[in-house]
Amino acid sequence: MGYDKELDVESAPVEKQQYSGEFIPDDNGAVPAETFVVGDSWYAKTQRLAGKFGVEQRGIERVPSDERDNAHISQVGTMWLSANMVVSSFAIGALAYPVFYLGFIDTILIIFFVNLLGILPVCFFSTFGPRFGLRQMVLSRFFFGYYGVKIIAVFNILACVGWSSVNVIVGAQLFNAVNGNMPGWAGIIVIAAATFLVTLFGYKIVHTYERYSWIPCFIIFLIVLGEFAHSGDFINIPMGVGISEAGAALSFAASVFGFATGWTSYAADYTVYQPVDRSRKSVFFWTFAGLIFPLLFTEMLGAAVASAMAANDGSNVYMDGYTSSGIGGLLAAVVVPPLGRFGQFCLVVLALSIIANNCPNIYSVSLSLQLLAKVSQRVPRFVWTFVGTLIYCAIAIPGYGHFASVLENFMLLIAYWLAIYEGISLSEHFLYKRGFAGYDPSIYMDAKALPPGFAAVTAFAFGIMGAVLGMAQVWFTGPIGKLCGAAYGGDVGFELAFAFSAVSYIPMRYFEKRYFKR
Repeated sequence: MGYDKELDVESAPVEKQQYSGEFIPDDNGAVPAETFVVGDSWYAKTQRLAGKFGVEQRGIERVPSDERDNAHISQVGTMWLSANMVVSSFAIGALAYPVFYLGFIDTILIIFFVNLLGILPVCFFSTFGPRFGLRQMVLSRFFFGYYGVKIIAVFNILACVGWSSVNVIVGAQLFNAVNGNMPGWAGIIVIAAATFLVTLFGYKIVHTYERYSWIPCFIIFLIVLGEFAHSGDFINIPMGVGISEAGAALSFAASVFGFATGWTSYAADYTVYQPVDRSRKSVFFWTFAGLIFPLLFTEMLGAAVASAMAANDGSNVYMDGYTSSGIGGLLAAVVVPPLGRFGQFCLVVLALSIIANNCPNIYSVSLSLQLLAKVSQRVPRFVWTFVGTLIYCAIAIPGYGHFASVLENFMLLIAYWLAIYEGISLSEHFLYKRGFAGYDPSIYMDAKALPPGFAAVTAFAFGIMGAVLGMAQVWFTGPIGKLCGAAYGGDVGFELAFAFSAVSYIPMRYFEKRYFKR
């Protein structure tokens, strides 16, 4: 069934009905806002109470075109600008030397080119939000089918919770660098509680917070840049050679790719309230600008500051700081000695920047949880937000002392599954949907009209096979990964995951479509 209208039509009027977690759509599959609060069920009462406090009541239901707002398109850019102008991005670049032992120039080149590659799927899928009014995981039903997408939702939940856990550890390390008496668990709870308050209210408050939170962080990163440049402690670590260098470069590239492309699985979540006639080009380029600038700036700055750890002059304050408090200690070595109390204040602000990075994770994890079953959809979005917060705190607190290894391994795993997701979804979009005209958003809740999902799920398994063959983790190195480096191999898991999933999906989907006619 094609969807070749240039613009969506206005939602047809519907009678007010009690909303119990089942879709009560209009003719185009959208669910009007008033249906969430009608009736005497627990769900309706909870939603009415939430609405009095301005909490977003909508979850994974399609947004009607007449309920979109006219927020400026720049809101899309600042959303990603704030989410990435954070200390977590700095940490990615800073790990190039202590974890991968890379030189400075090769680190910068990897950061530049791999980020360009990694953000393209995020920019592309962001353009789906205004056109269809559907969240990213709901859109994925058009690629994986009604039931197959539940597997993808589970992976996305793990990714959201994992990202939040890793990020909040970085923030807690900064608190610890300022006040050595503040335990990691306390810093984690402070950041998690603040993040929950923002995400509790939903889409508009998240966008409002992200519109401005990048400004103080950018100023502080400029202060870090200025102080580090003034210190003269930068070391242009020479580039390595041979198979060891190649393996380390590939593994670091996988980590950078995992961070950059990590927003793909919820890209459309943050454009669904944009007007349906919003230019796809403007959405794409605002998203691109909002991502590429903070990623390149913070990661390159992190790589530069971490180079000082290579100095062999007896007492290395940068290495000492990193050893004692991780990334927080490394940043403290830059700003605290010359700036004193103001330097400590800067670290506190950077610690709180984690809120901007975790907001998209915790907001989107609630949507993925709703997608798992009709029962979970009957639980309001903001309740799942609270549950997600508790879960990632429970993971982050015991993982506080193992940040570097947790971050490296987690980034690589994120790169694997998202490469598979991109291989399948992009193949479906360009080869079988043949662009946006191939979608009928009104069927997004109809399991019998959506693709069966057999081809996608099977291709996902092939993608996992590719990732296993190419991975180079501490706990396992695949046979192909072993060939790409020396002692520790080199990680080509995400490249093989993408290739295996796309190459296997294309012929299987052809036969699936011929047999099922959908």
